This record gives sequence, C-alpha cells and structure tokens, in this order.
Amino acid sequence: MSSSVLYDAPGPKARVRNRTYSVLGTLMVLGLIAFAIFRLADRGYLAPEMWNIFNNAGVRSNIGEGILSTLTVFVVAAVLSLVLGALLAVARLSDHRPVSAVATGFIELFRAVPLLITIYALWVVFLTYKSNLGFIGESSAYWALVIGLSVYNACVQAEVLRAGVNAVPKGQVEAAYALGLRKSQVMTMLLIPQAVRSMLPTIISQLVVTLKDTSLGYIITYDELLFAARKMANNIIVNDENPYVPVVLVVGAIYVAMCLALSSLATWIEKRGRRAKTGITPAAAVEPLEAPGVLDASAGPLGPHPKDGAAGPDGPADKKN
Repeated sequence: MSSSVLYDAPGPKARVRNRTYSVLGTLMVLGLIAFAIFRLADRGYLAPEMWNIFNNAGVRSNIGEGILSTLTVFVVAAVLSLVLGALLAVARLSDHRPVSAVATGFIELFRAVPLLITIYALWVVFLTYKSNLGFIGESSAYWALVIGLSVYNACVQAEVLRAGVNAVPKGQVEAAYALGLRKSQVMTMLLIPQAVRSMLPTIISQLVVTLKDTSLGYIITYDELLFAARKMANNIIVNDENPYVPVVLVVGAIYVAMCLALSSLATWIEKRGRRAKTGITPAAAVEPLEAPGVLDASAGPLGPHPKDGAAGPDGPADKKN
C-alpha cells in the first residue's frame, strides 16, 4: 500500500466508505435540485409563458444595453485599477519612508473599507456637488462605480504586484545594480515584468472579481445588467406574476459566461507567455582557430625546442656535425 507525504493512502475499508459518502452526497445534491425544480414548477415559474418574454425585442434590447453598460464600467475600472495598482506597488516599495508610508496607509484603508460603502459614499458626494463637478444624467453614478471599483481593486493589485516583486531572486537585483542600472531602471526593466508574468493568474482572478462587482451599481441605480434585469422583472407581468426567477437565471448565466470568457482569455495569455521565446539566444558552436605551432607535439611551452634548429631565447641554435 503506497502512502503520501501529506496523508496515508486509504485502505480497502476507507475506499468503500469514501465511495459510499460520495454516492450519498451526490444523491442529496440531486434531490435538492429536483426539489427546487418541483417548487418552481408548482409556482408556475417554469411555464413556457414565463420564458417566452425573452423572445420580445424590447427585453433583448434591455439586456444588451445592460451588458454593454457593465462591460464599459469593467473595462475602464480594470485599466485604471491596473495602472493605479502598479503606481501604488512601486510607491510602497520605495526607499523614501514618507512615500512608502502614504502608499501603505492608502492601501490598507481602502482594503479595509467595504467596497459597497466606498461606492455609495462617492455617489452621495458626486450627487451633492453634481453641478460643481459638471455631472450630467447618470454620469455621477457611473463615475462613483468606476472610481470605487478602481480604487479598491488597485489596492488589491498593488499587493499582488508587491508579492511578485519580492519573489524575484535577490541575485538578479544585485547583478542589475552591479551593471550600473538605477533603481527606476531595475524596477521597470527587471522587477515589474517578472512580477506581472509570475502573478498573472492572480491578476486575472482579481479582474474577474472586478467584473462581478460591477453588479454593485444596482445599489446606486446605475443602469448595469442587474439593475436593468430588476426593472424588467418589475414591469413585466406574466400569469399574474413577475418573472423574477427566469430573469435571475438568465442574468446569472450571462455573468457566468462573461467570467468564463475572461478566465479563458487569461489562460490563453498565460500559455502564450510560456511559449514565447525570451532571453538571449546562444551563439552556435564553431571549430576553434588553430594558431601556428600551438598544437605541434614537439613544441614546448615557449615554442619549438632549440635542439630542432629553431630559434631559442638566445638566438639560433648551432647544429652539431
């Protein structure tokens, strides 16, 4: 019986017990799904009329506009969070204590404050000074959501990049300083590229979180996908019921599809980065050049021996008759 470093391999009784628990757990999950489907059908949420609303052009248009608004907020917030996160990471790694202290305080503050509170506070401020800031229509809610997502995710991305920078071997940094590079050159040419490459899965995972957090715009009445779905469900009545369940299921499936697409893109970028040919290509080996007399078997360490008639250190040698 083989064993692992972390745990002992299960024996015959343990394997039977694990299979039994797996079967019971699967049956329990299937039972819960069947019960949920039965309850939904009993309430009429699975009736064809409930799902026929998605054949309406207006419903599809509202869902499309919600998806577009969600992706717009996500793209802007993702770019801003990555840029601000890189700046915060560099500032926190700075040798100047005031700069490092300010960056550390900023990161710890906005990581500790719940994202929903940040977004709501920004929205209230932007509404209060709407005329002074020049916001028109839903722009106050849009910028409150974008800035809130950018600040919070930038703090998380800064910590991810800082961990990646600290993971770079110290020998590379010392070698870069030995070559005469400045700290800014070491950071931009050596540390940041390697940190991004090593921490790319974590960075993409946080971008997926950013995409899902765009649904918090529902609280500040920004017309993103979840808010658009809620308005549709409130305004549509089918069989004397609002189609909340079909709308929630469809919107949830759309969120899952967008997150899976972003994860697939991240996986493709990571694999492409691993296949990329980077570094210095070594030169092809060639035959060594042979200097005259170097490989001569009769040559000594200072050249041919004087007894062979060659010139020695003191001049030509005389041949004996």
